[in-house]
Amino acid sequence: MASEEELFASVDALLNEEPHLPPPAERARLREAAGITQARLATALKTTTQSVKNWENGRSEPKSPRLDAYQRLLNGWAAKYPAPGAAPTASVAATAPAASTEPAVSAVETAHTPQTPAVPAAGPARPAARPAAASRRPAPKKAAQPAADPRFPHGPLAVLDGDGRAYATGGIVLDCPATSVVELVEWTLRESGLGAPRLHRNGKDSDPLIVLTAAAAVKLGLPERLDGHEQRRSLRLPEDHPVVKQVVKAKWRLTQRGFGPWARIYRKVQGRERQCVQLAILSWDALDERSWPGVAEMEPADIARVLGVYAQRVITPRGSTAVSGLELMTALRPPTRAVQDPQTGNWVPGHNPGSLGTEPMDPAPPEATPEHPVVVDSGWTGGFLDEEAYQWVRDVSLLNDEECTLPYAVGLDLNTAFLAAAARLVVGLSAPDHFHAPGFNPKIPGSWLVDLSHVEVDPRLPSPFTPDGTRPTGPAWYQTHTVAYAQELGYNVAPLEGYLRRETGAYLDPWHDRLKAAYVDTLSDLGVTKDLTDAEFLAAMEQHKDADPAMAAVLAAIKATVKGGIGKLRERPQGKKYKEGERWPALQRPTWRPDIRAAVISKARVNMHRKLRNMATMTGLYPLAVLSDCVVYPSPGESPLDFLPYAASGKPQPGGFRLGPTPGLAKLEGVQTMLWAVDLMEKGLNPARHIKGGDAVHDEGE
Repeated sequence: MASEEELFASVDALLNEEPHLPPPAERARLREAAGITQARLATALKTTTQSVKNWENGRSEPKSPRLDAYQRLLNGWAAKYPAPGAAPTASVAATAPAASTEPAVSAVETAHTPQTPAVPAAGPARPAARPAAASRRPAPKKAAQPAADPRFPHGPLAVLDGDGRAYATGGIVLDCPATSVVELVEWTLRESGLGAPRLHRNGKDSDPLIVLTAAAAVKLGLPERLDGHEQRRSLRLPEDHPVVKQVVKAKWRLTQRGFGPWARIYRKVQGRERQCVQLAILSWDALDERSWPGVAEMEPADIARVLGVYAQRVITPRGSTAVSGLELMTALRPPTRAVQDPQTGNWVPGHNPGSLGTEPMDPAPPEATPEHPVVVDSGWTGGFLDEEAYQWVRDVSLLNDEECTLPYAVGLDLNTAFLAAAARLVVGLSAPDHFHAPGFNPKIPGSWLVDLSHVEVDPRLPSPFTPDGTRPTGPAWYQTHTVAYAQELGYNVAPLEGYLRRETGAYLDPWHDRLKAAYVDTLSDLGVTKDLTDAEFLAAMEQHKDADPAMAAVLAAIKATVKGGIGKLRERPQGKKYKEGERWPALQRPTWRPDIRAAVISKARVNMHRKLRNMATMTGLYPLAVLSDCVVYPSPGESPLDFLPYAASGKPQPGGFRLGPTPGLAKLEGVQTMLWAVDLMEKGLNPARHIKGGDAVHDEGE
């Protein structure tokens, strides 16, 4: 007879035995009875669709802790969907080891989260392996969710580390066996399940993005750093570099940008499937610190979280934030759509109404830059548009005694002022036509030669017609919004010439709407919401960057996308080899549209002046300085609550500056003493520039 010790040992062995799963065929039956696809189950269990297939055909078995979660799920389904002719049985999930309870619950809850069913990526997928190593800080719960498109079960991008782990969004970690760039590209397209669906039904899916850490770059044969005398964004691997040769030998191509910090590797489209992978190399400064503060130094899982949230809310990064901002415009307003050829009946690409089309368009001479061929070849000497953001400081002699005795100078910054100006902005979609002495129409976008020197403006305010705030001295070229504002002020305008556009539309509307939602949602994640009182809003803004550095980086990237995208509409020539009068690469884009950039900046500057004028009417206060979207006021206290106009009910007065997280509303940007501000003004310096750097829209390069 067995002893007590032997019996206990046998029982302990049973208790320690791994959970027993039902037969493979029963696993498939239970999943199908629950209406769950293999890809959806794979997403819930943080694995690949191919792994689920293997479990259901008996080729392999899951390992703990995924095994425990899988068994718990199957037991739950077995209780709900018993086999035909079998009596319902109670779940036996309690037999799972206690140590596996938490991961099992997490996986099961994820499995029941509503998601779009997914299908496996082409080719056999390697297991989506492991959770992050213990040394990696796990991504917080607010990580971007995996893409809802069944073709891209693992989201839009992954960050590849030197150990072969590819950190995707939603906490997924994939095994990447690639040891060369060519193998990486092929794995990404065939096995990774990465990518993102199109943002417009006439557009294109976003290519998968692989971000390489320094260790991953070295493992793939790339140098850890790019060195040279050129600007970092201009550096490229030489054409005779072994990696470039491997790419070409495998019949892959590089874009004209070559193999730089943002390398795009592709083959010509075959059928409907794009074959293109975007690479970003962290140690080559792919993520500019100004646009992505602190991101390059984060752990791979956190980098994937930051870029994943940006991809989910804005677009999968395709270069700098300026490039991404411009690409977003095209993604939301695709240049073509499918139209039926009346002669053949075939569907062919045709112009998409409301877009900028597929062909570049030369601007009118006053809208161009001095080095543009339109100007050089024609010998144009008629002047240019000067629609830029404010850079103005009030003359010290215009300060009164009361203003000088106020103890504080407070800076107010408008949230994404240029994004707010893009809302419902009607711009030209066709080529400009030249008119002599046209009657002014505020509904027609274009450039007008008009004399606004007769418009009287309070000298304590900047002129609304010039970036430096000085009064115009004669005829000059202005965008429609600037001329319309002179008319709004009650003055007659009589244009001498005009370059106007007949076809118009609100081209930037979807771009504005998507970026506004991204900005507001990200601020909300940082605790800055619309329902806060003004005092609560100011307190939340003081701490929002410390609440979650990852989401703060997303917010900075969204703001940089706005400014960079608008600036890139008038990208200037790059490189020392450029000669005046030559066409530079940016001119080949339909989105090289300096007139649209001018329209945004003109409207933003007019909006700023209108608020300045309303503030003077309501409060008697006049600004000390204005830099781009930041205005500095003298104040009796260190808070904008001490001078902003409020009604007796406590609500902000309409028309002036208001606090809030929405684009176009204000936030506190800086507080200094009045004596300090006056001292700067006496030296001809702008107090706004010393409170903050300013968010002017510059002409961006690559």
